[in-house]
Amino acid sequence: MTRSLSDVERARIVELARGGRPPEELVAPLLAAGWSEQEAIDAVERAMREWLDQHARENSLPASRPVPAPVGANGPAVVEAGDRHVKVLASLLYPRIVVFGGVLAERECDEMVRLARPCLTRSNVVDPATGSDMLHEARTSDSASFQRGETPLLARIERRLAALADWPLEYGEGIQVLRYGPGAQYKPHYDWFDPAEPGHAAILARGGQRVASIVMYLNTPAHGGATVFPDAGLEVAAIKGNAVFFAYDRPHPLSRSLHGGAPVHAGEKWVATKWLRESRHD
Repeated sequence: MTRSLSDVERARIVELARGGRPPEELVAPLLAAGWSEQEAIDAVERAMREWLDQHARENSLPASRPVPAPVGANGPAVVEAGDRHVKVLASLLYPRIVVFGGVLAERECDEMVRLARPCLTRSNVVDPATGSDMLHEARTSDSASFQRGETPLLARIERRLAALADWPLEYGEGIQVLRYGPGAQYKPHYDWFDPAEPGHAAILARGGQRVASIVMYLNTPAHGGATVFPDAGLEVAAIKGNAVFFAYDRPHPLSRSLHGGAPVHAGEKWVATKWLRESRHD
């Protein structure tokens, strides 16, 4: 039988989650009250879903949708990702963010940089009015985009990420590798596509909405270059081989998935980004 939260317990969980507290602090009071670990985890995640859906209904906001869930509240310290064991370094429930250690081996990082370097061009953004690519002052990196499974290296990493995120391989976009030189950055933005914008209709027709992102660090910059989450007050340092996963269950700021790449102050930063869709992306 599923245990139920009291109104006081539910309100406290929501308050802590909105304040950016880690999952272990959300489940701790329930564990202390005699709940089993799984009962506490399920109750915390259910409370957050219910609060978000209620808030959305009251404010005529988009409904939630299923998103990848690599680890739950108070989850394991190590995740099996197909061919590799990956460490869980940090986790938040709201916004949904997980920092992973050792997603990529050093040699894989170096190989991805070598693969992308001759293909780099100035990074674009999507014009919301037309759906075409355009340059924008908010994004000053160079990038190289690849088809899903384009090389054996990329195919191996994509299988690993699918296992890590517990999300179908065919729901993922191809990997994009980016280089940030001194001073380059990507100002805070959202990865989801606004369905109200006419230029996004064709993009959404091919695989539906983006629901999660995985940013993998291919080197460790000399100074700067963290991934920042302003709504969560969180900065994730760019450490070679590590990655940050974040999900957004609706195309709205309520997801608190605002994020950016902080300026690189010395050296350069290389990252590889994988976006996950709600359905098959071909």
